[in-house]
Amino acid sequence: MENMIEILESYWQTFLFLLPKIAIAVIIFMIVLIIASKLSQLVRGAASLRMDDPLIIRFMGRVARWSFIVAGLILCMFVLGLGGIAGGLIAGAGVSAIIIGFAFKDIGENFLAGIILAFSRPYNIGDKVETGDIYGIVRALDLRNTHIKTFDGKDVYVPNAMVLKNPLINYTRDGYLRYEFVVGIDYDDDIKHAIEIIVNAIKSVDGVLDGENKPDVHVNELSTSTINLTVYFWTDTFDHSKDDLQIKTEVMDETKKALIENKITMPADILELKVYNEKLPIPIKLIDKDDGVKD
Repeated sequence: MENMIEILESYWQTFLFLLPKIAIAVIIFMIVLIIASKLSQLVRGAASLRMDDPLIIRFMGRVARWSFIVAGLILCMFVLGLGGIAGGLIAGAGVSAIIIGFAFKDIGENFLAGIILAFSRPYNIGDKVETGDIYGIVRALDLRNTHIKTFDGKDVYVPNAMVLKNPLINYTRDGYLRYEFVVGIDYDDDIKHAIEIIVNAIKSVDGVLDGENKPDVHVNELSTSTINLTVYFWTDTFDHSKDDLQIKTEVMDETKKALIENKITMPADILELKVYNEKLPIPIKLIDKDDGVKD
């Protein structure tokens, strides 16, 4: 019991001896956090003067902030009298890096992937991308994750390593995106005339591009009931005044109206009923809405 009391008293005396150093270390660390925040803002401001890329600007600001915080932690260790440990960590940075690399493999992997993504530029803030089964708009890139906002309102944080390893589809890289749909016309209708009607109808829709990326229509299939035409049109992904799905809806609506107005038939599926025993009468029932079923 006496030994326990002596040990506790020894710890208490050590704590009282280190208390001023602990207070100084805490103050220094608080100052480091403030300076790190200001440094991040300065780096972002300086970078924004030389480049117009919010993704890299934010990434450089975060790297500067965390680098200064790590340096501040090492300084606090020296203040606490742990200079030997801090010096050993710095001197053995190579060995420590290997050990930390194995212990925090995923964190290091995602960090390096984030650096590669920030400078290889496969996407920008606001781009529509698809990686794996995730499809949405890029909101941010940080040291570990890529923030993607899906179109059903979900915020998905994808590890940078997954984005780097998996195929990435960028739908808005060059500003053009093509949509398509299929419409069926009757075999008795003139194909060239129907194509001309559809193209003219599509060009009237606000948001559909013309010129080099003009609308186009091709015969897709000679199906059982219809001649299927595939309709292609382009939209400007940098124009946010109108949603692409809204434009597609209007295009399909205008196509339907134009075909009906010009007497182009869009028949339903035709079913063929085959009677194998021709000697038997064919049972037919006529349905009258008022009187019911009549044979």
